[in-house]
Amino acid sequence: MLSDCLQSLYATLSVNRSILHGPMSSSHLFALPSSCEVLVVDNRSTDDSVAMLREQFPWVKVIANAENVGFARANNQAIAQSSGKYLLLLNPDTVVKAGAVTTLLAFMEAHDNVGAVGPRLLNADLTLQPSCSPAPTLWRELWRLFHMDRLHAYAEYPIARWSLHHAHPVDIIKGACLLIRRDLFEQVGGLDNAFFIYSEEVDLCKRIQQAGWQLYWVPQAEVIHYGAQSTQLVAREMFLNLYRYKVLYFRKRHGARTAALYKVVLLLASLARLAASPFACVGHKAQRQDCRALTANYWRLLCLLPEF
Repeated sequence: MLSDCLQSLYATLSVNRSILHGPMSSSHLFALPSSCEVLVVDNRSTDDSVAMLREQFPWVKVIANAENVGFARANNQAIAQSSGKYLLLLNPDTVVKAGAVTTLLAFMEAHDNVGAVGPRLLNADLTLQPSCSPAPTLWRELWRLFHMDRLHAYAEYPIARWSLHHAHPVDIIKGACLLIRRDLFEQVGGLDNAFFIYSEEVDLCKRIQQAGWQLYWVPQAEVIHYGAQSTQLVAREMFLNLYRYKVLYFRKRHGARTAALYKVVLLLASLARLAASPFACVGHKAQRQDCRALTANYWRLLCLLPEF
């Protein structure tokens, strides 16, 4: 997936696309515009990603960490070694569609009051994927955890009904693909290293807004995001991290009392899920397995919640 991501990025940025036929090799004469630079941080992977990068993508600057330092810290590492006016944070499990980067850049250049933008994210089957959201609050989290958005969009934006011809102002842009002004990124202090994974972009977007800038969802730019590819092998730990760092977000942005109330929200949602699990775990074998795994995750969340 990393290889596919970089090839798509190369195709949309390259000044000579004619050489992009089939798998890349070191024999290709790569030609990115001199104004572009691409950096990849490897968080101690074990699948020979670093060797692949150095062999097939000589135009990429590789930062190979001796340990997994997390999403926020790794991005900060790359940004510290970059020099661009704009910074594009991009997950490796993405494919950038033609013109996406230049469309985002053009929007930023045309709107001096916009600090960050994100594209229209698509699933692997090209269906719409949520790529922005309102700022989280206790009520929105309660609404989301009890699946009330099926009745009325409150914790999420109704992006399926939004026009694809106009950009929309939003609170939060999903970190899978986010373009931000470099001077603004430095002004607000970058990504908070305390967030190992999850909620780091939520915290960043809130600081961008507090600094007086706007954020926009730009649907004319499209990026395929496969999602959860780097976390599916440790799904339970990532489930716990999702809420561990949401608690941290509420504690940082709204104080200890709000964080404690959010734990109560998680407690109620977990108990409701566990109470419903005997009735929910029906269907074919794969559905039952998924349901049992999710139920086990909520049991574990209940046990660890006091430590968050």
